[in-house]
Amino acid sequence: MSENTEKIEVALFVTCLVDINRPSVGFAAVKLLEQTGCRVVVPDAQTCCGQPAYNSGDRRSTKQIAGDVISAFKGYRYVIAPSGSCAGMIRKHYPELFADDPDMLLEAQDLANRTYELVSFLKDVRNFETNDVHFDQKVTYHDSCSNLREMKVVEQPRELMKNINGLELIEAEDREACCGFGGTFCIKYSEISEEMVDRKIDHLKATGADVISAGDLGCLMNIAGRLYRRGENMKVLHIAEILAGMGDVPGIGEERR
Repeated sequence: MSENTEKIEVALFVTCLVDINRPSVGFAAVKLLEQTGCRVVVPDAQTCCGQPAYNSGDRRSTKQIAGDVISAFKGYRYVIAPSGSCAGMIRKHYPELFADDPDMLLEAQDLANRTYELVSFLKDVRNFETNDVHFDQKVTYHDSCSNLREMKVVEQPRELMKNINGLELIEAEDREACCGFGGTFCIKYSEISEEMVDRKIDHLKATGADVISAGDLGCLMNIAGRLYRRGENMKVLHIAEILAGMGDVPGIGEERR
């Protein structure tokens, strides 16, 4: 539980992948935020953050989407995303999009300053502790590119996991290497992406861990999908599910097996 008792209202940016593919991550995020004393609001008007269009070079569509997101989350003290990728899009790239529009630039910077990746918000802002959580598994953690390089989320998830009763954290070789997902990258350059995720999986499996975790669902879906195609089996969970005591849910992609 958190030592911070201040009651605040936060808005949850659910993300497309969580909404469509892994709602349990959203429920876990709400549970964790409420445990720190937050009142969680999920704005109905929220949309995609615009990252697919941005990665494809469609700046016009991206700016339209970004404008909708800015409007949907106006007025909330904090905006929290269980994804370093989406949070990074808002914090780093929204202000860049509107560099030539002074009024929208101010709006984009305001939203960027209020937007946090879930785990960093729990640890750095709300002083969250995981003393009441049990997870008797060996876990290895993958640093997603956006979390690592844009959101500077490195030690926060590790500090929280190390306090989980029964959890043994085992670091993989080359833990900061990309898994090959990269949004549209895995579609445009599928052969390169496959080589990257194979290398990543080899390092993750070499740890002897039971569970692979990360803070970005895109990475986890990519890893879980490749494990399935290779005929191999490791449980894949979003870190929010572990921190929220939901580690007994089926792993990502297990419905295929």
